[in-house]
Amino acid sequence: MTVLPALHAELTSATGGLLATAASLSDADIAAPSLLPGWTRGHVLTHVAQSAGSLINLLTWAKTGVKTPQYASYAARAAAIEATAGRPAIAHLAALEQAAARLAAAVRDLPEQAWSALVEPMRPPAHPAWYVLVRRLREIGLHHVDLNAGYGPADWPEPFVRRELHDCRACWPYERSTVREVVLTRGGEVIATWRDLGTGPAVQGAPADMLAWLTGRSGGEGVSLVPVGQPFTPGPGGTGLPEPPPWLTMPAPADLPTTPPEDYP
Repeated sequence: MTVLPALHAELTSATGGLLATAASLSDADIAAPSLLPGWTRGHVLTHVAQSAGSLINLLTWAKTGVKTPQYASYAARAAAIEATAGRPAIAHLAALEQAAARLAAAVRDLPEQAWSALVEPMRPPAHPAWYVLVRRLREIGLHHVDLNAGYGPADWPEPFVRRELHDCRACWPYERSTVREVVLTRGGEVIATWRDLGTGPAVQGAPADMLAWLTGRSGGEGVSLVPVGQPFTPGPGGTGLPEPPPWLTMPAPADLPTTPPEDYP
C-alpha cells in the first residue's frame, strides 16, 4: 500500500469543501477582494480551476512520456486568469467542478508505473508524478483560505498541516531566512524544533498557526517570539514578529522518493 489512496481521499474531501464554499458565493462576493493583494475572489477561483488543468498536463507527461508543460509561460497564465476572473459566480462554480472532474479522471486513469515518472514544474526541481497530488492539496488548502469566505487556517486538516510544514522545512531559504529557529508546540508542550535556519529571532506556535504565518496566510496570530532572541527589524503587523521568510522557493523538495512512498511525510 502506498500513500496514493490517502492523498486521493484527502484531495476529494478538500475539493468538496472548496466547491461548497464556491457555491455559497454571490456575484458580488466573487467581485470582492480576496486576501491576496490585487486579486478578487474571482481571481483566486479562476487560478485554482486553471491550475488543475496545468497539473493534468503534468500527469499527461507522466503517462505518455511526451513533455507537456504546466503552462506556456507565466505571462500566459496571468493573462488567462485576468481574462476570466470577472465571470459570474455560476460560471466560476461550473469551471471549478469541471476542472475537478477532469483532474480526478486523470488521476484515476494514470497507470501505476507512471506515478514514478519525473515531471518538470515551472521552476526546478523536477519531481515524481505522485507529488502532483500534494501540490494540488496545497493549492486548494491555501487558496481556500485566500477566499476569506469562512474557511481559515484552523480548518486545515492535521495531515495537511503536518505535510506542508515538512515541505516548508525541506525547502527552507537559508540565505534569506528571517528567523533562526522555529519551535512547534501543542498544548504548551514542544513537539518539534527547527534549528540553524539562519539569522533572526526564534519563534514558537502551534502547527497550524505557524504554517499560516510562514505561508503569509496570517499576521502571526498564535505565533510569538521565544524569550531568548537576537536583535531584528520587526515586521509591520504589530505582532513584534519579523516578516516571515520567503515561502516555497521551490515547488517540491529536492530529495523526494521517485516511487510513491507508503506514507508522506
